[in-house]
Amino acid sequence: MDKPFTPFRPLMALSMMFLSGLLLCNTSLASDSEQPADVATHEEQAQPDSPEQDPPSVETLPLEELSAFADAYRQIKSSYVREVTDQKLLESAIRGMLSSLDPHSAYLSDREFEDLETSATGEYGGLGLQVESQDGFIRVITPMDDTPAERGGIQSGDILIKIEGKPLAGMPVEEVLEQLRGEPGTDIELGFMREGQGEYELRLTREVIRITSVRSRLLQPDMGYIRISEFQRPTDKEVISALEQLVKTNENPLKGLVLDLRNNPGGVLGAAVGVSDAFMQRGRIVYTQGRSDESYQSFDATPGDLLKGAPIVVLINNGSASASEIVAGALQDQGRAVLLGTRSFGKGSVQTVLPVHGNAVIKLTTALYYTPSGRSIQGHGIDPDIEVEQGKLVVSPGRREFHEADLPGSLANGNGDTAPEVTDKDETVELQEPENDFQLDEAVKILQGIILLQRKVS
Repeated sequence: MDKPFTPFRPLMALSMMFLSGLLLCNTSLASDSEQPADVATHEEQAQPDSPEQDPPSVETLPLEELSAFADAYRQIKSSYVREVTDQKLLESAIRGMLSSLDPHSAYLSDREFEDLETSATGEYGGLGLQVESQDGFIRVITPMDDTPAERGGIQSGDILIKIEGKPLAGMPVEEVLEQLRGEPGTDIELGFMREGQGEYELRLTREVIRITSVRSRLLQPDMGYIRISEFQRPTDKEVISALEQLVKTNENPLKGLVLDLRNNPGGVLGAAVGVSDAFMQRGRIVYTQGRSDESYQSFDATPGDLLKGAPIVVLINNGSASASEIVAGALQDQGRAVLLGTRSFGKGSVQTVLPVHGNAVIKLTTALYYTPSGRSIQGHGIDPDIEVEQGKLVVSPGRREFHEADLPGSLANGNGDTAPEVTDKDETVELQEPENDFQLDEAVKILQGIILLQRKVS
């Protein structure tokens, strides 16, 4: 026979969890190199040189409100149409409490915390889709490079409204992510809404998502290109290796670099700091600040710019978030790079992982990121120095170019040079990279101009 229910049991349980959270909040679960860029541990955020602040007051438990919670709990236990366990009700209460704060605070079960760790290692079964909860909707941050989501044509800003025909309204983002992931080779039907287009549906096949964090190539002699799709634990080391390989292939130091952070959803904070440091000689990279002294954390560059001052153009867009915004903001504020593209996503908050009970944790927003000049990334993002919307370059077929030498009676060249032969444009011209990427093409032109100017000045 079940024990008779009293309202004091849940009240005591909730109070115990609250107190245990206070007692455990100074316990770190992992180093910053093991957490995504928007996740830091409480211990690592403490800095002796943090600015003076009044510590946040620790309020006593609101017994009247907890009593109302206990009454609601009792009514559910006694009158709900189906029997519900204490564990489910209390866990749901914690989830609701955290989800009401902001889109990024959340309760993570054992499995959900494992998924968070997996996202930092770069391999899992799924679609390669980064999403967040916004005003009750599931919004796409970005599809990852070379994944089912990208190949399916999903775009940043699309709203995910259905999975397997079932509406997602009100569903926690953690449950959505769990449904998107699964065994490689299995299909899933998704429904989206896109601004200006309406609804559309896709059937995608899950794959093992092995995220290639860094890709690189020479765009032309002396000009390198590095694409970072996500900041994973070894990304900063991979960028350094890519730079070394580019120099080796070029057989000379690079004179310019395009750093592509478009559609990069973020990742590991330590990797973002390391990548920024690779291109900086000195100065602050990023700092965080919240209500408490422990939320303050500052990162500075160490001597040794691997490009030795060669110009950099950083590409960003509305899919560049979190760690990619840290890198873009640092290089922009320190005058180390020109930013080109469109305004970034604006994910500038820090989530601290705190243990609560057993192996479960809460991911709680505790601070905001600030660029070296003190700009908050949160909600606004990073504005590019040169705003360029993405487009596609097309050569007009069958078009003849006319010059001065084509005019009747045109004077001859004063040096005796003959005019170049003019031919009709070939209708079968095929554009190669970077010409089929308008933003990248513009970045190359800017780099060429800077390199030319430096050569003339020197």
